[in-house]
Amino acid sequence: MPAGRRFSGRSRWWPAPIPLDVLLGLASYRSFCERFPWAVEPAPGAAVTTEALFGEAVRRLGRYRTMLRDVGRPRVLGPGVNPYLDLVGLLAEPFPDDAEGGEGGEGASAWSVAPGLGQLLDLPGRRRELVDRFAWAIPSGGGLDAVARHGPIVEGGAGRGYWAGLLRARGVDIVAYDRAPPGSPNVYHPGRGGAWTGVAVGTSIEAVRRHPDRTLFLCWPPHDDDAAGHGALRAYRGEVLVYVGEGRDGASGTVRFQRELERNWSVIDIVGVPQWPGLGDRLVVYRRNALRRRLIERDRCFECRRFIRTGSIGRCERCFALRPPALALAVDGHRVEYPAAEVVAMPPAVRRAIEMSPNRIV
Repeated sequence: MPAGRRFSGRSRWWPAPIPLDVLLGLASYRSFCERFPWAVEPAPGAAVTTEALFGEAVRRLGRYRTMLRDVGRPRVLGPGVNPYLDLVGLLAEPFPDDAEGGEGGEGASAWSVAPGLGQLLDLPGRRRELVDRFAWAIPSGGGLDAVARHGPIVEGGAGRGYWAGLLRARGVDIVAYDRAPPGSPNVYHPGRGGAWTGVAVGTSIEAVRRHPDRTLFLCWPPHDDDAAGHGALRAYRGEVLVYVGEGRDGASGTVRFQRELERNWSVIDIVGVPQWPGLGDRLVVYRRNALRRRLIERDRCFECRRFIRTGSIGRCERCFALRPPALALAVDGHRVEYPAAEVVAMPPAVRRAIEMSPNRIV
């Protein structure tokens, strides 16, 4: 397919998320097979959904939709109320056919479902829905207790204030800030839902400067916003940080934020939180080291060794222009490159997806 040309259709074998309303509107497993043959017939890159898995997915998603509707508009959270965890627990229920028998609920940190069931549950889609409505990390009793032990708290990047609302319901003294609180356009919570508790207007840097005597709480600071994570950490004058997110190679916090933690903060506690499949977030409590060491590590282009922007992915602009890769995508402000040998080794379905992506560069 010529570069830049958009794909005008979809292969009957190409797996795609099935909209929740469409799935629940099907009358039977036979109707499902007729409409989505790629989900029930073995094909490269596709999981097989049996009739038992289909019935289980319909049951879970029916209850999920009802529970999500019952949540309604955000409300004041009372002690012991945690609808986010309840919804995740429903999706993560053990099922006899699950190959790995993942478990959800209060004590779970990671869970999994059989591929055919996960395909119908559309877990990435469910995560986007719940992140928008609640928070990027799933709070549990143990995680909330860990935060509460270090109160009073100032939270930067609080989003809809779900963690703050649960903590306030436990009697924790917490002030929450967000650059774009509920009611304002927010790319990390684009839906129209309101706040779960009061969230003041202010960046994470402004929050720590207004409350230097409080413990800093950061939950999934963006991986592409240095001010929200690294900037807040450098402006903070307190001694304790409670961080919920992934590690250095994960999807939360910028490279400079993770390097600052590694070099100038010491771990004093780690608490597991419920994780979506494929993620490795956890709650970590840090204490500032007595002596701060300068960050001397910088990123270089792996080909010509010139310095590049910290946290960049791929080569510098000059090397990219002189020796373009076989394929390249623009992803979250970065350029992801695929050399010819890697493209040749790709499964055909993956290669077609990259070639048809609207984010393709070359």
